[in-house]
Amino acid sequence: MSNWNAMSYEGKDTILRVVRTEAEQFFDLVDHEETWDAPTGAGHWQVRDVVAHIADTTEAYFVAFDAARSHTEVPAAYGLPGMADRVDQQALALRGVPRAELVERLRGDFDKIMEIFDALGPDEWGGLTVPHFYMGPLPAFFFPGFQLMDYGVHSWDVRQGTGRAHGLAGEAADLLVPFMFVLWQYTTGYKDPCELGIRITSGPNAGDTRVQVGPEGMSYESGDVSDLSTVLEFDPGSFVLTAFGRSNAGTIRGDRATADRYLNLFFRI
Repeated sequence: MSNWNAMSYEGKDTILRVVRTEAEQFFDLVDHEETWDAPTGAGHWQVRDVVAHIADTTEAYFVAFDAARSHTEVPAAYGLPGMADRVDQQALALRGVPRAELVERLRGDFDKIMEIFDALGPDEWGGLTVPHFYMGPLPAFFFPGFQLMDYGVHSWDVRQGTGRAHGLAGEAADLLVPFMFVLWQYTTGYKDPCELGIRITSGPNAGDTRVQVGPEGMSYESGDVSDLSTVLEFDPGSFVLTAFGRSNAGTIRGDRATADRYLNLFFRI
């Protein structure tokens, strides 16, 4: 189902549709004075800080795409280990901006970035290299994926702050599954060697993946996991929320010590 793999051009229309859906329901959630300073599931951030974070992040993408198209040299990537502290500082710096002004700013940012995404052709989707501030050069298709993470996962964060039972939207979770392996690959901390399988149990990106961690980091590939001593099973939503450090989910099949060692390798961003 290539139209559900946003790393290919065939998935472009699908992911852009879902990003628009997630963004509109995000704006509906946050654009209320009574919830503006409410808690969220994103640490100490309030709703207003989540809005500020997405605005700051999206505006960095404009600089990145401009640099890619003009072949402008940019500084070396900041790196993911320091990302959490920096994005926190960037978000909190905007706490004094009134709700109406900040929400309107983010709506404008969203419209602008979607115009950029809409204009990406089949050669640019995977062939245009865009410098991400924290991760360095990436194919252009990662940036719609990042927007889906922002609007999808942070909508979950806003709902989490209400204390009500809820979940992650299925289409958003399905599309994010392949990106979560990349997220784990980039956020592997202490490289304690291990090998195990990851099984996604449902959705268009369901399947088995073999994962290895060694001195050089984490690698993964699709493949049969029946010979492995440990397999972690996730539905798409649980996989995304676990990879983002929002929950400790999943079903352990086999050796718990290996599963625990693996799940505690990663630093949070």
